[in-house]
Amino acid sequence: MPSAATAPWDEAAFRDRLHGVLDTFVDEQAARLAPLGADAGRLVAAARDAVTGGKRLRAMFCHWGFRTVRVPRDAAEEQALLRACGALELLHASALVHDDYMDASDTRRGRPAVHRAFEEAHRSAAWRGSPEQYGAAAAILLGDLLLVWADELLRTCGFPTDVVGAALRWFDTTRTEVITGQFLDVSVQARGDADVEQAMRVLRYKSAKYSVERPLHVGAALAGGEPAAFTALSGYGLPLGEAFQLRDDLLGVFGDSSVTGKPAGDDLVEGKRTVLVALALAGLDADEAKLLDTSLGGPLSEDEVERLRGLIERSGAQAEVERRIGALTDECLEALSAPAVAVEAREALRSLALAATQRSV
Repeated sequence: MPSAATAPWDEAAFRDRLHGVLDTFVDEQAARLAPLGADAGRLVAAARDAVTGGKRLRAMFCHWGFRTVRVPRDAAEEQALLRACGALELLHASALVHDDYMDASDTRRGRPAVHRAFEEAHRSAAWRGSPEQYGAAAAILLGDLLLVWADELLRTCGFPTDVVGAALRWFDTTRTEVITGQFLDVSVQARGDADVEQAMRVLRYKSAKYSVERPLHVGAALAGGEPAAFTALSGYGLPLGEAFQLRDDLLGVFGDSSVTGKPAGDDLVEGKRTVLVALALAGLDADEAKLLDTSLGGPLSEDEVERLRGLIERSGAQAEVERRIGALTDECLEALSAPAVAVEAREALRSLALAATQRSV
């Protein structure tokens, strides 16, 4: 039976410590790149912004993947685990920077998306060439830089080389899945597909696995977990990751922009072919389905957004997605009863599951 720590879980303190790790790491990178001049400084500043804020769910799942197997032996191992958790947040920041550019998003967490910020800097300075191209180049390069840093932080986190090697194998799988899942998404959007099965496949590989299941696996690998632990964590992590993304899809259409930091109906404007949209198209009559289908991906007024929201609600898709979220959450919580999951980890993972699926942002 895995051991469990007696100290209570302090989520806020974990976030603070993680912020310290990421801030120190970016400081080190800034010092390394300082000789390259002001342009490099602007890139590092954008990287710092990209890793600031957020829910830190991936880091928390990595932490509790480790604690599912055992507790850190001492303060040094606790710090090594925290650095490894930070690597998941750098990976997430990389994915968001690239995702915002591919989706032509204007904002992220209430601030201009990276490509928009660099585009505006180019325009304000009246530099040569295309501001849009400059913004695109900056976003691609920043996303790549954050991806490189994620690998570096995990490799140098402080665990022995063989332990890090085991975690890196899961980390490699994570990166391969999320990048391929992103391409599946791009391809689905390009074809205008709205099949529920395809939308679920995109959801699973673009988001669900890398948000929950794989961070759990990275943590368990660092703890030297046995196969039973990984099986139990998959039983919990995959359905939770799917429920998490389904909630995100609902918020992308019905979320309060003052809370989400995104414009109202942002997913509709971006033309995202989510499970929610696929279900709505299947549940509407031909004329209404055509209206929804042809409206996706174009500029929409507030009234038009409200009309499309009404169509989706009347189709039964919103209620069906809520039903699926509930069923997937029940499935993931049931998996926590496995003997391979420490009792303390069960309680923390249960709380994380509810936070991930019942959120408003």
